[in-house]
Order: sequence, then structure tokens, then C-alpha cells
Amino acid sequence: MALIEVIMPKMGESIMEATILKWLKSVGEKINADEYLLEVATDKIDTEVPCSQSGILTEILVQEGEIAEIGKPICMISTDEEEVKDNAKVEVISEQLAQEIEEIKILTGINLDPITQEAVVSSNNGSRFYSPLVLSISKEENISKTELDAIVGTGADQRVTKHDILNYLEQRKTTKAIPPAKAPEKVVSNASPVFISGNDEIIQMDRMRKMIAERMVDSKRVAPHVTSFVETDMTNVAIWRNSIKDSFKKQYGENITYTPILLEAIVKAIKDFPQINASVDGDRIIYKKNINVGMAVALPNGNLIVPVIHNADSYNLIGLTKKINDLTKRARENKLKPEDLEGGTYTFSNIGTFGNIMGTPIIVQPQVAIMAFGAIQKKPAVIETPQGDLLGIRQKMFISHSYDHRIVDGSLGGQFVKRVSNYLEAFEIDRKL
Repeated sequence: MALIEVIMPKMGESIMEATILKWLKSVGEKINADEYLLEVATDKIDTEVPCSQSGILTEILVQEGEIAEIGKPICMISTDEEEVKDNAKVEVISEQLAQEIEEIKILTGINLDPITQEAVVSSNNGSRFYSPLVLSISKEENISKTELDAIVGTGADQRVTKHDILNYLEQRKTTKAIPPAKAPEKVVSNASPVFISGNDEIIQMDRMRKMIAERMVDSKRVAPHVTSFVETDMTNVAIWRNSIKDSFKKQYGENITYTPILLEAIVKAIKDFPQINASVDGDRIIYKKNINVGMAVALPNGNLIVPVIHNADSYNLIGLTKKINDLTKRARENKLKPEDLEGGTYTFSNIGTFGNIMGTPIIVQPQVAIMAFGAIQKKPAVIETPQGDLLGIRQKMFISHSYDHRIVDGSLGGQFVKRVSNYLEAFEIDRKL
């Protein structure tokens, strides 16, 4: 017989914690090693976590909606089935007894337990539940009932987690102010009040949309954005792709889109201008040696995710096509792994797939630049020839390049996007794979 702690595994670079979304096993259930035990969410991805040990789940240490720290225990697994059954029975009886005691206290007002009584009082102005750990911290730190009710919870049903109350304590040290009491489901905003009519539909942002919103606001706050535009002649690229797409599909089993061709041009330009492949850390500039290009992918639910093609300069056009198609497919099926979203040094978005001709993309922090490719459109254009200028129909595309003006000046930002354009315009129409 052995009781084993299951540790929250490392979820990727710089990730120190994860939110428990759902336990896939209940106390008393048997689980095999490498079988999925729970679902978690980090600030980058939602994923399933396998169990490291075969046995029976005896105790869940971190509840759904609460924060689990990387490297800390999240549950207990036992190899003794009889002990597990006994523990499960005790747990059920304990829960039933706790519920009965709670009902008696509510009906009689008798204070059987100071901490539990505080939970009942705090719940009288709503139905908010506080875990014993949160109540214990609030008592230790002299947090009043009014303060506790005012803390916005990030757990399930807006429950205040350990992470929330510790964050509040940090803020209280600096502000020394008590926030006004408010309902837990409402969030105070500095924006002007929004008028709502009876015909309007109101929905709550999902977790991913909240993260996107926070990152976009943070990026605009941190980095002064400048955007440069170039119009590119994509005629050679369009002719070449249309001529080989059927044979490419037959030979390699993949659809070749414009995206790998665009990415190839970015990689070449990064090699010419390595200063654009950088990050900012305070007053330090970090020039990255690896070229890891993030690719914005629109998900079926309308959200956005940015998987990364690591060492993009190590792939030829065939390899880029396969890598891009694989990441796009897994992103839309919610099958990306944490490492698929890590380590990006530059990002691009192909907004032309939505029919957009240009945009002003927001930088993915702590990177310093991002590029957007618009729709390819047939336009009348002046064509220069040795015999003189002619008017013809060409396939044109706008490229938008947003960059962090703290360290990327107009010269570098403008030259970089122009170099990408030059590589695309110089694409060989008779290129061999």
C-alpha cells in the first residue's frame, strides 16, 4: 500500500501555474498511468493532463476553478483499493455531516465554528461560497467581510481563490485602500456607462476572450505602435501556385496555400534584418538567434490563437506547408500542446483570408513587430519594359507592418517590410520544389 502525491507537471516555458477546469476522475475511481486525469487552463492554452501513476484517486487537493502551482501536489493516488473505498466512505459521510451542521447553524444561528460561521454570514447577501483556506487567510490578515465580498473571484462561479486573495493582499499593501463592496459577478470599469436596450443580447466573455483583451490592452499600453504599408505585386506567386497546387496535393498530400510562401519571405527578410527578431525586457533589448515565427489562427468560436513555427528557417517550402497545415488543423481542433505556443520571436497574420485588404495588427509582447498580409486583388498597373511602360492587370496585395517604436525606428521597420515585398515580387515563376 502506498499513498502517492500527483504533482502538477511543467506546462511549458515561463508557466508557473494553471487553473483547474475539470477533474476527469472522481474520488474512488481507478486510473491508469498516462490516462487523462484533469483538464487545465494556462494563460496560453487549455489542455488535458495525464496521470503519472496507476492507482485509485483518493483525494483531490485543488478544486475546479482554483489555481494549481507547477511542481505542487494536486491530488493523492493510492495503490490500496480497500483503503480507498474506506476513505471514500469517510469523505461522503463527512460531506453529509458538514451540510447538516451548516443547515442547523443557519436555522438556529448557533456559532459552532468561527470560520464556518463567517462563511454563512458572508453568504447572506448572496450565494457566494468561500473555501476554508480563503477564510483562514482573511482571518489571519484581518480582512473584513466587506473587503472579502468586494474581491473579484476568478474561480468557478466567481469564487475567490487563494490566488485572488493573495493578489488582493499585495494590492492592499501599496494602496492601503478598501475597495467598495460590489456584487461578485460585476466588474468595475473606468469606461463610460453602456446604454442597454431591451432588445440587446448580453453575453459574458469566455476565458480566452478575456485573456486576448488583456494582452491587447497591455501591448498598446507598453509599446508605441507604428505601422508601415507596402503594396506588393503577387502576380508571379499567384501564377506559380495555381500551376502546381494540384500536383503538390497529389505528391505530398497537402494543400499549398499562400501562407507558407509569405512565411518564407518573412524568414529571408529576418536573416537580412536580424534586429527585427528581438524582445524587450525593461531597458534591455534581446536579439533572438532562433527564428520562431508565430502564426495567428482564427478559431471556430471567433477567438484567436498564435501557434509558433520553431526554427522556421530550417524548413523548405514543402516543410513549411506541412508544418503550417498541421498547426492550423490542431489549433482549430483544440489539440495544440503548450510547447506549440512558446518561444515566438516574430508574428504574422494572413488577414487576406477574410477579404481584408490591410490592417494595423497589435504586437505580441514581448516581441517588437508583427506583419499582416491583405487580400490579393487584380488591379490595373503600370508595367515597366525595355520598350516602354505598359498598362496591364496585375495581382496586388498590401502588407502592413506594425512595430515597437521604442527600439524599431521607421528606417528599420520600413526597410524590413519592403524587403519582404521584394522577395515576393522576385518569386521565380518556374521555380522547382
